[in-house]
Amino acid sequence: MYSIIDIESNGAGYRKECIIDIAIYRYDGQKIVDQFISLVNPESDITPFVQKLTNITPKMVKTAPKFHEIAKRVIEITANTTLVGHNIDFDYRMLRQSFQQLGYDYKINTLDTIPLAKKLIPDEVSYSLGKLVKSLGIPLVNHHRADGDARATLELFKLLISKDTDNEIIQKQQEESSAKTYINKIRELTQDLPNEKGFIYFQDEVGRIIFSEHVQDINKFSKKVFNSKSVKWETVQTGVKQINYELTGTDIIAKLILNSKGIKKREVLPFGLYYRNNKYLVEKNKLNKDEHPILKFRSFTQGSKAVQFIGKQEEYSDIEIFKNKINFKKRNEFWLGQGRRLGEKLFLIIENGKVVSYGFYELFTQIQTLSKLSKLKIDLLFQSSDLNNELQLALLRGDFETLPLPK
Repeated sequence: MYSIIDIESNGAGYRKECIIDIAIYRYDGQKIVDQFISLVNPESDITPFVQKLTNITPKMVKTAPKFHEIAKRVIEITANTTLVGHNIDFDYRMLRQSFQQLGYDYKINTLDTIPLAKKLIPDEVSYSLGKLVKSLGIPLVNHHRADGDARATLELFKLLISKDTDNEIIQKQQEESSAKTYINKIRELTQDLPNEKGFIYFQDEVGRIIFSEHVQDINKFSKKVFNSKSVKWETVQTGVKQINYELTGTDIIAKLILNSKGIKKREVLPFGLYYRNNKYLVEKNKLNKDEHPILKFRSFTQGSKAVQFIGKQEEYSDIEIFKNKINFKKRNEFWLGQGRRLGEKLFLIIENGKVVSYGFYELFTQIQTLSKLSKLKIDLLFQSSDLNNELQLALLRGDFETLPLPK
């Protein structure tokens, strides 16, 4: 039993896409036994490119069901089947992330018609759905709409089955998809990891942490580890059975978490901001050991951007005004900034120029008093120089709203 699927998305960034059109044909190897076709309200914008490609407009999906309203139907029609699609990885990922937002872990065996077609119909000029079915004489009506593409994929699948007279290739393909191979292990462990900053935890079968790190892109880093030939990653590659993560959103939050856990991990900041001859400049810190940089940067590019920003602020031509702006010594303040995700705020409690605690709260939460904050705050065990530098950069950029401490 198969479920032939096609999905159209709203064209948002990778892993931020939403379904706007879905078609599923349940096929028993002889005939269609069930079908489900629907527009879907993405509750977000549709890019102009996708509107032009699919002819689906925001007005068309405004009254369409939202994904949570069709989720049960999707589960029912695909139950006990193999999910078949042309570039099935995209459709499967769209389903998984849509279900994840509902707190449901959607899993199903998949089969991709692209590699099947390459094996059974070699030497085609193109294996894109449109060009392939045209070459094979398969009708394609309503191209780039879910119903039209899913129906063409079904007809292509029928042809592939008829060509696989001994059923060997399709059987092998299904076995490869479900086999506990290293490639499938990587796919299963990484398929839902976000492309965002955060702490990543590689854990064994009992949940013990084998390796953890704060990284700029959780998904890319995990794949880099699995694809590495270096001996240092062998223990992680063979021992990992699950991967968990903790989003941080900003580098400041990462440093706050490390400081609150008492983890002393010094970041390399080789470039510095200096002021000479009434001019701000960036250079390597080792060039002049007797002169301390005003700020430190992890790259020359980061420093150059800071200098450009400073140059646009007329008052910063006075070095003392600038130093006073980024100095938080002796401050007793409550800072509010961006949290780890949309709808969340980060707060810092600063006493005598030292961050004593931090925490997070949802935008709808009312926090007017320190007593309420005490229930949310996380105390810092120490404050690293790296954190001090990051806070100064944040002050320079205006990332925080600074307020008097609540009473």
